[in-house]
Amino acid sequence: MEKIKIGKIVNAVGLKGEVKVYNYSDSEEVYERTPEIYAGDKLLQVQNVRMQKNMVILKLSGIDDRNAAEAAKGTELFITEADLPELPEGQFYIRDLIGMEVEEQGGSFHGVVTDVLQNTAQDIFEVKRDDGKTVLIPKVDAFVQKIDGKERLITVTLIEGLTDL
Repeated sequence: MEKIKIGKIVNAVGLKGEVKVYNYSDSEEVYERTPEIYAGDKLLQVQNVRMQKNMVILKLSGIDDRNAAEAAKGTELFITEADLPELPEGQFYIRDLIGMEVEEQGGSFHGVVTDVLQNTAQDIFEVKRDDGKTVLIPKVDAFVQKIDGKERLITVTLIEGLTDL
């Protein structure tokens, strides 16, 4: 089963073994609904979850004092695919979008999604074409007509010149 990185221990908190976690997921709820997480290669029980400003504070089994918490600094945290919540119809995890083929409505092939950029107003598909050129396609209704998870195909309608940028 594939492990999915959800965070990284960045510091110790207090004396009882709590750790401060930089959260890679879009929600801290993943820590609350997952009874066990991997800290590196060790499967640990989640004993307590709380928030402190925008950081997740965890109490994990096996990390019982400040020394153990300090030693855990830098450890990445993972869940398994089975721990991922089911998404509503029409929504996808980024990891599921990567590798999907992209074609323009009408059948002209554009390429394969290599990344999804999320630091903008809307998500942007990074698409590598057969000729090696990379094209950025905003994930907006005006461009993205359909995402078919079963066929692993994204159908788009592009404006003239978008692929020439």
